[in-house]
Amino acid sequence: MHEFQTNKADLTQGRIVESPVTELSDGEVRVNVDRFAFTANNVTYAVMGHQLRYWQFFPPNGDNAEQWGIIPVWGFADVVESKSNDLQVGERLFGYFPPANELIITPSKVSKASFLDASEHRKELPPGYNLYRRVNNEPGYDRAHDDNRMLLFVLHLTSFCLHDLLESNNWFDAEQVVIISASSKTSTGLAYGLADDQNAPHVVGLTSDRNLEFVESIGAYDSVLSYADIEQIDPSKATAIIDMSANTDVLSRLHTHLGDNMRYTSNVGLTHWDEPREWDGIIAERSHQFFAPGHIQQRMKDWGADEFGQRSTAYVMNSMAKSASWLKIKELDGVQGLSEVYSDVCDGKIAADEGLIVAM
Repeated sequence: MHEFQTNKADLTQGRIVESPVTELSDGEVRVNVDRFAFTANNVTYAVMGHQLRYWQFFPPNGDNAEQWGIIPVWGFADVVESKSNDLQVGERLFGYFPPANELIITPSKVSKASFLDASEHRKELPPGYNLYRRVNNEPGYDRAHDDNRMLLFVLHLTSFCLHDLLESNNWFDAEQVVIISASSKTSTGLAYGLADDQNAPHVVGLTSDRNLEFVESIGAYDSVLSYADIEQIDPSKATAIIDMSANTDVLSRLHTHLGDNMRYTSNVGLTHWDEPREWDGIIAERSHQFFAPGHIQQRMKDWGADEFGQRSTAYVMNSMAKSASWLKIKELDGVQGLSEVYSDVCDGKIAADEGLIVAM
């Protein structure tokens, strides 16, 4: 078995580790990872690895394993060996995997549509990350859509949750919503949803100079500005901010510019993950970290799992369809291919309209 690992003390450093195949125990299945996506969101998992226990999902193998971690990825895998009465060889699964060629799973709470991994080290982790979908049982499942699903489904599910956060709080009484790092795929998913919502306030996309043309071209934002032009945002309007970047310099300038009209900031992504976490000028008491799995669990309690599934799936299918017009897939050859571009992902050098897929 071979897997891609990340140095927990220096997230820009990775390595590929070879390890022997482990025998299955009763109740376990072995899956071969077929394809997975790798985006800036995966780097966020690494940045939050200790705080939100992302390092716990897939314990690493090899020498000095305690210094290394495995970044979870979203992808597809096929069951190649089974000692479970519930899953047979040939099943195809969508879910959370390591960037590796295989994984051993202990299926539990198995239904026709899905199951949970009950492996001991994952029992206390968020159930949304332990859920695997049995895609062969999905009506109309088509492998041709796998790449878009890996790249966008989870990101746009977060977009749906952010739209719900804003809407259910009456937009935090804001007259405008500013989305920082407007080129990110989660941002565009949110922008598409807001554009379709007649009750949404004016939406401003903030982005870098190099992504300005791209963000303008997708037509999802009411207006688009570069980071250099923050002061062109109307400071007289009450404003809610969705921050996908953690660019503390940008956030400080924006908070300072808006003053008391900065009503709420949702801190979501970490595209500028290596920035300092604190900065003068940021209004901390109106800034809150957003954790999509927690929001999902709460909404499942409020609406029921079926209602949540219907609402979120309709949203995501719509935003994914709109993204298909500009999304360009770049396929990488296994974990070696991932290792060759990994530093570029960490440095934010991947083009905004590009999606990385690792084919194992």
